[in-house]
Amino acid sequence: MGHPDHAAFGWLTPVLSYAMVCAGVALGLRCTVRALRATGRSRRNWLVTAASAIGSGIWTMHFVAMLGFAVGGSEIRYDVPLTLLSLLVAVTAVCGGLFAVGHGHHRLRALLLGGLGMGAGIASMHYLGMAAVRLHGALRYDPVFVALSAVVAVTAATGALWAVLNIGSPLAVTVASLVIGGTVAGMHITAMSAVSVHVVPSGEALPGATAMQFVFPLAVGLGSHLFLTSAYVALSPMAEEPRPSAPDARTAGNRA
Repeated sequence: MGHPDHAAFGWLTPVLSYAMVCAGVALGLRCTVRALRATGRSRRNWLVTAASAIGSGIWTMHFVAMLGFAVGGSEIRYDVPLTLLSLLVAVTAVCGGLFAVGHGHHRLRALLLGGLGMGAGIASMHYLGMAAVRLHGALRYDPVFVALSAVVAVTAATGALWAVLNIGSPLAVTVASLVIGGTVAGMHITAMSAVSVHVVPSGEALPGATAMQFVFPLAVGLGSHLFLTSAYVALSPMAEEPRPSAPDARTAGNRA
């Protein structure tokens, strides 16, 4: 039996992962506020931007935390296609939840169904990411903690969607992002508590890429995406209201 270490770099990876998910959620909430004040194509674009921010923030949280995951007696590699698939699942699940509440006519039903689907997607992202882990041995899971982590994921997702519908001020968004980020991080901790490792020593080379070869550069890229999107949101006008056309303006002047 191997001994997994979830914080090989001390508090660095847990704190950084929490900061990343909070940043993604805060940015996503701000984008969704813009979406709910817009219509048509503009609303769709803001919702997609929000989904990419929240989804990539959640994914980055998971894999930044995984940078600190180590197992005594074995190196660790990551299957690249599965890791990328987990990112796609995260963004798609969040997108589905946001579109449910952004376009749904029955808000309570949209909130519950969107939270369930989004939470299932977050949990799937986590376990797909874990399925991408390659080591000398096998990962085993406690089904009780797996089920509990899924419940926490649905709770976090439903809380995020509730915030989307009910929170607008920057201060409230900040507080909500800290709470939701803590819930998502709690889901990760719960899910990782389900993991045990059975190590089988071997001299064979492991397939896949190391965390520093693949996961770290991708996480930095997504962090840059969040930063650039934050700048875009900060520089965009808050309200998207139609401006009067030139003929209307001249007509108004003549009437005056």
